[in-house]
Amino acid sequence: MSASILKLHNATIFQETEPILADVNIDIHKGEFIYLIGKTGSGKSSLMKTLYADLDLKQGEGVIVDYDLRTLKQNDIPFLRRKLGIVFQDFKLLPDRNIFENLLFVLKATGWTNEVDMNARIEDVLDRVGMLQHIRKMPHQISGGEQQRVAIARALLNDPELILADEPTGNLDPQTSVEVMEVLQQINQNGRTILMATHDYALLLKYPAKTLKCDEGKVFEVVQKTV
Repeated sequence: MSASILKLHNATIFQETEPILADVNIDIHKGEFIYLIGKTGSGKSSLMKTLYADLDLKQGEGVIVDYDLRTLKQNDIPFLRRKLGIVFQDFKLLPDRNIFENLLFVLKATGWTNEVDMNARIEDVLDRVGMLQHIRKMPHQISGGEQQRVAIARALLNDPELILADEPTGNLDPQTSVEVMEVLQQINQNGRTILMATHDYALLLKYPAKTLKCDEGKVFEVVQKTV
C-alpha cells in the first residue's frame, strides 16, 4: 500500500468555537478517489477548510502532504497550499482577468518567474481540461461548467499531490456535473489523489468510490448502497 497523503487521528473539527466533528480518523493514500458526503451543516466544509488550513486543527493529530496541521506556522500555509489543488463550488475566478491571466496570477503568486515556463504550464493544464481554446476569454464569456474546468486547471498548476474539491458540481446542472466529473476521473486515473465533498448522490452511483460520511458529529466510511 502506498504511503498516506492525508491522515487524521482522533481529530476534532471546529466550526468557529463549536466542535462539529469529533474523533475523526481518516487515512487517504496516494492515487485514491474519496467522496465526502453529508447534509448541509454536517461539517463537510469545515473539515475541508481544516485540511487546507483555513481553520486551525486544535485537537487531535493531522498530517497532510507531509505538513503537520497542529504545528503549522502561518508562513507555512502558502507552501502547504502549493502542494494542494483546491476546487471550490463557486469557481472563484477573477472576473476582471481573462482565463490566461487568472492562471498567470496564481503562478506568479506561488513563485514562478520564467515567462516561457509559465506560458507552457498554463497551456498544458488548460489542454488537460479541454479549455485551451478559451484561453483569452473572460470568465463571464464561458459557461459555469467551463468555468469549473478552468478552476480545475488552476488547481493543477503546481502539480499538487492532493486535490481537495469542495462541492465542485454544486452549482452545475446534471449534464455539466457529469462532464466535470469526467475531467476529475481522468485526473485521478493519471495518478492524482482526490478528496471530493459532494451532496450529489447521482454522481456516487455513476462513479462509485470509497465514501466517507459526516453525520451526527462523526465521520465514517459507508458502503455505496446505503448512502
